[in-house]
Amino acid sequence: MDNTRDTSVGNKYLILLFLGLIVLGCKDNPKPQIEQEEVAILEDPEPLTEFGFKLDNYIVKRDTIRKGDTFGVILERNNVGYPKIFNIAEKAKDTFDIARSLQVGKPYTLLCEKDSLETAKCFIYQPNLEDYVVINFQDSIQAYRSTKPIKYVEKEATGIIEDNISLTLEEQGLSPRLAYKMADEIFAWTIDFRRLQKGDRFKVIYTDKYIDDTIYTGVHNVKAAYFEHNNEPFYAFEFMTDTTKGIIDYFNEEAKNLRRAFLKAPVKFSRISSRYNLKRRIAVYGYRVRAHRGTDFAAPIGTPIMATANGTVTESRRRGGNGNYVKIRHNATYETQYLHMSKRLVKVGDFVKQGDIIGKVGMTGNTGGPHVCYRFWKNGKQVDPFKQKLPEAKPISDSLKVKYLEFIQPIKHQLDNINFKPQITEEEPQTVIYQSNS
Repeated sequence: MDNTRDTSVGNKYLILLFLGLIVLGCKDNPKPQIEQEEVAILEDPEPLTEFGFKLDNYIVKRDTIRKGDTFGVILERNNVGYPKIFNIAEKAKDTFDIARSLQVGKPYTLLCEKDSLETAKCFIYQPNLEDYVVINFQDSIQAYRSTKPIKYVEKEATGIIEDNISLTLEEQGLSPRLAYKMADEIFAWTIDFRRLQKGDRFKVIYTDKYIDDTIYTGVHNVKAAYFEHNNEPFYAFEFMTDTTKGIIDYFNEEAKNLRRAFLKAPVKFSRISSRYNLKRRIAVYGYRVRAHRGTDFAAPIGTPIMATANGTVTESRRRGGNGNYVKIRHNATYETQYLHMSKRLVKVGDFVKQGDIIGKVGMTGNTGGPHVCYRFWKNGKQVDPFKQKLPEAKPISDSLKVKYLEFIQPIKHQLDNINFKPQITEEEPQTVIYQSNS
């Protein structure tokens, strides 16, 4: 009996000792604090803005001009009455001729009231990717033109020729316009790009053009280029020689102009369908001699026709077998003429630069197919341009030469320090060199 009671008492003491140890242990090891989660406070997103308007304030309708659409038809469809339409058109006509300027296929945007009628309050027309016209009639009537933000990004590219330059650029995902600019604009008179050698290589500094940061519109210009052909180096640097007329040429590292005074052809990507031939015989005229004093370049209707040299337009008219044509005087010696145009884009007295678009290929006058007949005059007589020793382009003036050599020094250093590599990656550094905001 006593033994049993002693055992019971002993067990109680053991239990009390055990509980005491637990309490002490808890004091030594306090419970970990539960960290509270951080609550992120989200800021309101920036309102979507385009054309200078907060689009969230409107019902936005986008469409393109369709056949039969007029400004009045579009607004009537969107609950604007005719008297108001007439008033809007009258007040806007000094800024934008609504009746004549809307072209089929061009995009427009309507900003409409947020109500059951969705009445139009603003009409925005885009004649091209960059420019737009706003006709705002929410309160008072306002009409104005503006331009989307444009950004120019400077880039570098290199390549080693395996087959041709176009394929080399294509394999790197680069614009084919780089090939055209190097082959037909920059090195056209110094390198024959149809006879490139395997292992020829190039480096180029150029700028890409973007609208609204997202719309890529292609290569804007080539700032400098280096081409190594048959182990011979060729440099080219872009330089403006006439700020008044905006004349830009390419010169080498010694300030020598790289181009000739005349382009080889007035249209791109064309073929010669008939050459200058004073003894030409034509079947439909009984094989009698019918002299052909021009060079015909076949091209689809609407193909842009370029002025082959700087000059002043002396004729822009339609007459007889010539159809629509333009004639340009380049200096006291040379004139050029461009026949059978579908459309003339210059008028008498206009100064045009080499490469400017002066018209579109057509079939007006006496012609059996779409082409431009290119006529070349020397001292008042029509001659074959391909048999002439054409002059080089105007050399850089002595007063500009020192400025040019100083200008190209850092660009040449940049060009020389670009390492050749067969391909470039998207991680290549890019430099925003100019950005405009409307």
